[in-house]
Amino acid sequence: MVPDSNRPPVPPPLAIAFGILAVSTASIFIRYAQKDAPSLVIAALRLTIATLVIAPLALTRYRAELKSLTRREAILLALSGVFLAIHFATWISSLEFTSVASSVVFVTTTPLWVALLTPLTVRERLGRLVYAGLAVALAGGIVVAMSDTCTLSRAGVQCPPLAEFVRGQAFLGDALALAGAMAAAAYVLIGRSVRGKLSLISYIFVVYGTAALALLATMAAAGQKPWGYPAPVYLWATLLALIPQLLGHSTFNWALRYLSAAYVSITLLGEPIGSTILAYFLLREAPTALKIAGAVFILGGIVIASREERKT
Repeated sequence: MVPDSNRPPVPPPLAIAFGILAVSTASIFIRYAQKDAPSLVIAALRLTIATLVIAPLALTRYRAELKSLTRREAILLALSGVFLAIHFATWISSLEFTSVASSVVFVTTTPLWVALLTPLTVRERLGRLVYAGLAVALAGGIVVAMSDTCTLSRAGVQCPPLAEFVRGQAFLGDALALAGAMAAAAYVLIGRSVRGKLSLISYIFVVYGTAALALLATMAAAGQKPWGYPAPVYLWATLLALIPQLLGHSTFNWALRYLSAAYVSITLLGEPIGSTILAYFLLREAPTALKIAGAVFILGGIVIASREERKT
């Protein structure tokens, strides 16, 4: 984890490449942990361990900065953390019902939802490229959602009746991943206004900590406990906290100090590619032709929308 400074100690694009590799491992670790533990427990352990790891540093070197937070800043950070908790609870749960490729492609539509919600939050008008990107990505989302139940042959695309399709497990998983993307968009939009005033450590400590508390409370309300699982569950949860969370997510937060939000958003598109490749070799999940086509549309739509932000 790299501290904030006026001059980056490493080239930001290189750090971004490292961040992509780190976050691409998340869905694989989650799948392994889900063999013995519920999704809510995995999400709660991930954020709790990440918070505990950075707590000594945050509470010693950054104590003064944390104490100087205004009431408004503290509320915004807490709200951002709640949406981060919703993001992880829904996305990790989605991996119980759909493939890694589908889940990760849907959850990385976050930049599109950020663009769509921007006029409602900061009163900025959207350009034509953003609307075009949204349309292309929506078409891709429909294709990916169909890919788990429909088949492609020389006779064309064959799908089950709509009622049966909506009741399918894959549809539920895709919907949960999409909800995770929307929650992540709210997390980004709320936290963005505060991030510029805080160091990286203070920011992620409060946000990750709030998300951990929210997930622990939700887990307890569901009658689940964080202990009593086989040792591998805690190994995968620790790896989730250290690699995709602290090294991956925190690297993207750090890079926003030196790179535009549009550029960072585009680089996030590397995650579904990395996750799909890892899932193919480690989980033997081969993406179908329909899934690949839908993913290309979604990722292309995000690139189109991000070009508008880059122009601005």
